[in-house]
Amino acid sequence: MPCAVGTLTITSYDEDTWEDLAGGGKLARVSVRQALPGDVTGEGCVEWLVRYLDDGSAKFVGLQRISGSVAGRSGNFVVSALGVFDGNLAEGTWTVLDGLATDELAGMSGAGHFYVFGMDAAFDLAYDLE
Repeated sequence: MPCAVGTLTITSYDEDTWEDLAGGGKLARVSVRQALPGDVTGEGCVEWLVRYLDDGSAKFVGLQRISGSVAGRSGNFVVSALGVFDGNLAEGTWTVLDGLATDELAGMSGAGHFYVFGMDAAFDLAYDLE
């Protein structure tokens, strides 16, 4: 299975608290847009649901749509993401969702990891294209 590696840059970040929790922490919704150069080229948009703790750490889940190209093939695909934030670095896993890839990426499957530091991130994505 080929593995794409690359970076992404956050181009917009919008966070809204939807509930301050009794006992500390909060629940938030975060909308992010990204630019992706490299093995996966294009744009990403992700919606995160975040559970912050009082110490600033967090756990999050989200869905991310990437529009662009992988290995020279164009289309869109969607990944589910699960991760943790220690107050400085966020890291997590991606899983390509079956049946949501389009155009030349239709049938794509795969999984990977991401690491976010500030407004930049690095990722790897092992993938299979039908």
